[in-house]
Amino acid sequence: MAGILFFKTQNLAQIKAFYTSQLGMTLWLDQGGCQIFQHGNLLLGFCERQEVDRQGIITLFYERQRDVDTMYQTMQPRAVEAPHMNPTYNIYQFFARDPEDRLLEFQAFLHPLAPYQAGNDLLKTRRSIRAFEDTPVPDDLLWKVFDLCRYAPSSMNRQPCYFVVIRNRQTLEILAGVRGSSSAPIAAAPIAVAICVDANLSKRPVVDGSIAAYHFLLAAKVFGLGTCWIAAMDRDDVKAAIQVPQDHVVATITPVGYPAATPDTPPRKDASDFVRFLD
Repeated sequence: MAGILFFKTQNLAQIKAFYTSQLGMTLWLDQGGCQIFQHGNLLLGFCERQEVDRQGIITLFYERQRDVDTMYQTMQPRAVEAPHMNPTYNIYQFFARDPEDRLLEFQAFLHPLAPYQAGNDLLKTRRSIRAFEDTPVPDDLLWKVFDLCRYAPSSMNRQPCYFVVIRNRQTLEILAGVRGSSSAPIAAAPIAVAICVDANLSKRPVVDGSIAAYHFLLAAKVFGLGTCWIAAMDRDDVKAAIQVPQDHVVATITPVGYPAATPDTPPRKDASDFVRFLD
């Protein structure tokens, strides 16, 4: 199920300019006298009428506290107050008003959340996390991640992949030292997860394992967990450490935990730089 909140406006052109250029929303649907804008999972509709709706609060929330600060720099002329902590709800927030005096709230939750990200936001915001909080990862949350991993595709639907959750601190330290600085993030997290493939069940174990591994990275992000793909872990000493048969394939071992910090998005090529068509 999805939904849209509609508001009456006396100046649709002004509202469009504000919500797209100032708030970074995209025009999701143009129906002439009504336009719908999107921010993540939020859909706001505005229809041109003789009167204006100003009831309630339009809240936009962001993944990081510094994202709220960035919005404050943009919205400062319209801000009602500066960003501040709200200990009652454990959020970081400020309020502002749109051109027709509707109250807007900009906030970041300072605690873990249930899944909320739209698919395009999930794909754009996943990052390799190498620093983690000490907060343990609850078992029930891990099982929710693994439940999503059931839907990873595999060759001939043989489903040859499996996951090994590593909690033992000594084992984590051993794995972290296998490849020096490249594998060091494993020791920085409360747990690690090895994505493995029974090569007897798959004719394409590397491909199946890579698909399952990336599915896990995305599923973990859905639930607010950070991961980091550690390559070249398909080694005899690694398999011995995590008690995996030598003829199985280790696609990757990733640290898993709540991110201590989330890096900014690095520069990306335009799609036109790496796409070509054969007509």
